[in-house]
Amino acid sequence: MTRPVIGISSYREQARFGAWDTTTDLLHANYARSVEAAGAVAVLLPPQSAGAAEVVGRLDALIIAGGADIDPARYGAMRHPMTQHNRLDRDAWEWALLDAAEAARIPVLGICRGMQLMAVRAGGRLEQHLPDVVGHGEHAPAPGAFGWTPIRTTAGSTVRRLVGDEVQVTCHHHQAVADHPGFEVTARAADGTIEAIEDPERPFWMAVQWHPEYGDDHGLFRGLVAATGADAVPTALTESVAPPTAACR
Repeated sequence: MTRPVIGISSYREQARFGAWDTTTDLLHANYARSVEAAGAVAVLLPPQSAGAAEVVGRLDALIIAGGADIDPARYGAMRHPMTQHNRLDRDAWEWALLDAAEAARIPVLGICRGMQLMAVRAGGRLEQHLPDVVGHGEHAPAPGAFGWTPIRTTAGSTVRRLVGDEVQVTCHHHQAVADHPGFEVTARAADGTIEAIEDPERPFWMAVQWHPEYGDDHGLFRGLVAATGADAVPTALTESVAPPTAACR
């Protein structure tokens, strides 16, 4: 059997490891572990100035991962004081990856920032600081700490089929989707925050605000693999999946 190949967008950050302190392409390992557990092969896709179509042409599916705040100029908004750490190179690269994935008609899963970028690309906008809207900071309780948020999914949705009716999810975000042209909202938190969106015109073009790569339920990743139509052999994780030691937004 041939395992499907799933590309995952990644960070480009200053990092220290071994003898080095240098600009590094990196990503929390739980993304790749979750893809492996679902029966596929993970390939990291660091920001680049060109080549998105060539990369996507070799993939069976795409994941847009979590990360820094999207530049508010992308959705025509003034910058909120709490909107920080923009990565313009990553905004452009992931936008190009989504353009190529749409053209190639491959399945896409957005995670946290990934959901926000997919909504913005569709012409939507973001709430730049969610505590201003919901009155609390439980979606990102502290740097390096996840919040636990109860969500309810929509009947008949893909996300309900993959994760169930109600579930506690792991989250770390201070922004959220406000408008989402072309997408249907298929999950919300108890405070009304949009937690999942799906494009009804595509077989698997969806995104979630939480971090499904942390925990033992790999339903979303299995659904993504199944949507490729390729053979897959699920495997057990070789290492435990644990919360990160640094914030994963």
